[in-house]
Amino acid sequence: MQYRLMGKTGLKVSELCLGAMTFGQTADEAESQRIMNRFAEAQGNFIDTANVYTRGVSEEIVGRWLQHQQRDSFVIATKVRFGMGDGPNDIGLSRKHILSSVEASLRRLRTDYIDLFQVHAWDPLTPLAETLSTLNDLVHKGVVRYIGVSNFRGWQLQKAIDLSRQMGWEAFTCLQPQYNLLCRATEYELLPLCEDAGLGVIPWSPLRGGWLSGKFRRGMEPPANTRVGSNQDNWNRHNNEFTWNLVDTLLEIAEQSDKSAAQVALNWILSKSVITAPIIGARNVPQLEDNLGASDWSLTAEQIDRLNRASEMPVSYPYDLGAENQQRSGRLPQIKA
Repeated sequence: MQYRLMGKTGLKVSELCLGAMTFGQTADEAESQRIMNRFAEAQGNFIDTANVYTRGVSEEIVGRWLQHQQRDSFVIATKVRFGMGDGPNDIGLSRKHILSSVEASLRRLRTDYIDLFQVHAWDPLTPLAETLSTLNDLVHKGVVRYIGVSNFRGWQLQKAIDLSRQMGWEAFTCLQPQYNLLCRATEYELLPLCEDAGLGVIPWSPLRGGWLSGKFRRGMEPPANTRVGSNQDNWNRHNNEFTWNLVDTLLEIAEQSDKSAAQVALNWILSKSVITAPIIGARNVPQLEDNLGASDWSLTAEQIDRLNRASEMPVSYPYDLGAENQQRSGRLPQIKA
C-alpha cells in the first residue's frame, strides 16, 4: 500500500481508505473485524466512519477493534451533522450538537482523540462562524487532530475556507465528495477548488454503489440480492446506453490489464493528482481483497483516455469556457464541452 499526504498537511494516509458504513449493517461485527484485520495487514492505516452509520454501531465496532491495535498507527475519521436522536438539538452543526456528538464518538471509538473530524453536510440553520469556531476549539483542545468536510457545494466550501483564513481558525484539510466514472460533475467546481486550496480529496462511492464493480452487464436483469437490484429507481436511472457503454469499456480494459472492473475503476480515480484516497466499502473480506488490488499499479495513458472519453459528460455555460485549457493541463480529467 502506498501513502499520500492529506492535502497541505504532513499527515500520511494509505491511498485506499476503508469505509466502515457496512459495519453492523451488511457486515456483522465478526466480519467487520476480519475486514479491518485484512486492511491492516495490507498496510492500510486510514478508516472512515460516521456517527450516523447504523446509529453509532459502526463507531462502536471500530472502537472495539481499535482497542487491540497500536492506536497511533491508524488515522480514524468520523463525522457529525445528521440526527442522532429525537430532540431539537440532536441534529445540525450547532456548537451544542457538535460538542455532544464528539464526546459520544470518542466514547464509542474508545479513544481520547479523533484524527479527522468531518462535518457531514452543510447546515443552513447554523451560522458558519459558530460551526468553524467550535471545530477550531476542538483542535486546540487536542480531541481532534484535523477537520474536514463532506458533501459541500463549491460556494459553501470556498466560504468556509475564506472565513477560516480571515479569523485565523483551523481550516478544513480535506473534502469527501462523491466521485466516480458515473459521477464526474465533481470536476466542475469542487476538484479545481481543492487543487487550488490544497485540500485532500477522499471520494465516497468510487464504484457508484456497485455499478462499476463488474457485477452488472448489458442486457441482464437487476439481481435482487444487490444494492442496485433492490432499488428499482436506481436501476431505472442508470439502465441506459451511456452506462452500458462505460461498463463495456471498463470490462474491456479490465480484461486487457488482467484486473477486475472494480480495480480499474478505483485505479482511474487514483490516477488523478488531486485525489488522496478513495473510500472503499466492503461487505466481506473477498470484496475487500478485490478492492485492495487497485493499489500499486497504474493504468496506461491510453486506457485512462478511453475511460475519460467513455465517461465524458456534456457541459454548458460557464463550464464550457476554458475547458480546452483545463484538458491541456492534464491535471484534472477531461470534461466534454
